[in-house]
Parts: sequence; C-alpha cells; structure tokens
Amino acid sequence: MTTIRLLYPDHVSGGLDAYYFGANLMAHILPPNASQPLVKVDIAPPDGDEKPVDDGIYAKGEVLAGIKDAMAKLDVSDPDKIITIGGNCMVSQAPFDYLHVKYEHTGIIWIDAHPDVSTVRDGYPNAHAMVLGSLLGYGDPALSDLMRGPKFQPDEVLYVGLQGLHDYQQRFLDDVGVDYTVQTEEFVSNDEIRSFMERFDHILLHLDIDVLDEHLFHSTYFANPELVGDGSGGGKMTMEQLSDILHCITTQSDVVGLTIAEYLPFDEYKLHQMFSTIPLFTD
Repeated sequence: MTTIRLLYPDHVSGGLDAYYFGANLMAHILPPNASQPLVKVDIAPPDGDEKPVDDGIYAKGEVLAGIKDAMAKLDVSDPDKIITIGGNCMVSQAPFDYLHVKYEHTGIIWIDAHPDVSTVRDGYPNAHAMVLGSLLGYGDPALSDLMRGPKFQPDEVLYVGLQGLHDYQQRFLDDVGVDYTVQTEEFVSNDEIRSFMERFDHILLHLDIDVLDEHLFHSTYFANPELVGDGSGGGKMTMEQLSDILHCITTQSDVVGLTIAEYLPFDEYKLHQMFSTIPLFTD
C-alpha cells in the first residue's frame, strides 16, 4: 500500500501568489514520514504578472497545465493513497479523479466554508471556486473533460462547515440535487458524518483551511482585510472542532485521499518577501 504526498502549489487558480509559498511551507509543517515520498507537480513560481482571463477562467492555460501534470505524475507513481498539499482548492481535481478510477463506492467529505461549485457564467474567474462542480461533471468542459473516471454523484458529497451561499451557488446545489446544510449556527454532527461514511468503502477528504475562523487562526484568506474574493465570508470552526472532525473521519473510514488547501501564511510570506530584497540573502 503506497501513500504519496503530492506537492501541488497551484497559485494561479486562486489568483494569489501566496498560495505557492503556503503549499511549500505546509510540506514542511506536516509530520515527517520517510515511507511517504514527496511527488512535485510542476508549477512555475509566481512572476508577479497579471494573467489573462480566457473563456471565463483566469490563467486558463496554466490551470489546465497544472492538472495535466498532476495526472501524469500520478500515472507514473501509481499510489494507493494520496495526500495532496495545495495550493488552492483546484488541486483536488486530479487526485480525486485518479482515486475514483482506482476505487469504487467512494464518497467525498468537503470540509470548507464554501461550496466550490461556481461556473464561468457566475462572473468569478478563479478556478479554485469551480473544482467540486467540475468533479460532479458540471464544470467548464475544459476542466471536467480532463477527468478519466466517472463523475461523482450528488449523493456522494457531504459538506462540513459550509457557510452562507450566494444565490447562484444555492441554485446550482438545488438544481443538481446535492443535499447540503448551511452550518452558520451548528456544524453537522459526528453521527451524521459516520452515517455518510457507512455508505462507502472509501472516503476522499478535502480540507480547505478557510473553514477555520479567521479571528482565531490567521493564515486564511479572510484574515487579510485587503482581499474580498467573490464576496463570501470565512469559516466559523475552531481548531479543536476541526481536530475532532478529522479524527472522526480518519479513524472510522478508509481515507484514500486527503487534500489540504488554501493555507495562506501571510505574515510568513511578507517576511519571505522582505528578506528576498536583502542582497546578503540573494548574492
């Protein structure tokens, strides 16, 4: 049973350079394990240039190139389990599709403040907000058509930590038939999570760091007052609540894929940028 760590520092899908730094830092934060080789997706470092929006997707060519390279790396390494270290949420498409080919009866638990089912028609061009819609088969054809496995079904998704929705997100979920609960007052219980997991042989787990309350954990998108994104708000979860949920899922199901996405250590990134201007470090 081979488990790899897929370092996938996609930043263009989120339109923010700090995603690249955050993914590489997260690779060092995770507990070391010599039996889990690190496989790197070829993502060019940020260059500071503004990218074009093509067919409603920001930096479309680079987004697609990252997905294709991730798919190629997975073909070569042929893992049984994948820990994906993002980058933004788009990094889940390639490994979740790969594992859906390998395993039948697989459900997705999406721990996120946001549904990630936006389309190019909704006016927000960053593809990280489109990834789960793509996995369900309703994304832009340029994204969904890259998938090799079957599209996930609406009843194969459980949202944990979901916050208030835009009207177009609610319409999508209702029209497609995804059962969801907006969890502004109370998160889904561990019993509900266990009930979902019992229906599947395997679980894919997506963790967006912005499910955490930005007032308590500051390395999230919404802790930066300069950023507005698509107008959504941040998460409400504490670290203790998240830890309890992760223990429930990983100890009571066969998790074959885990994505950690949207880690944005802004203070550390600012230090990195400052030191990068000091000749002593760069000469």
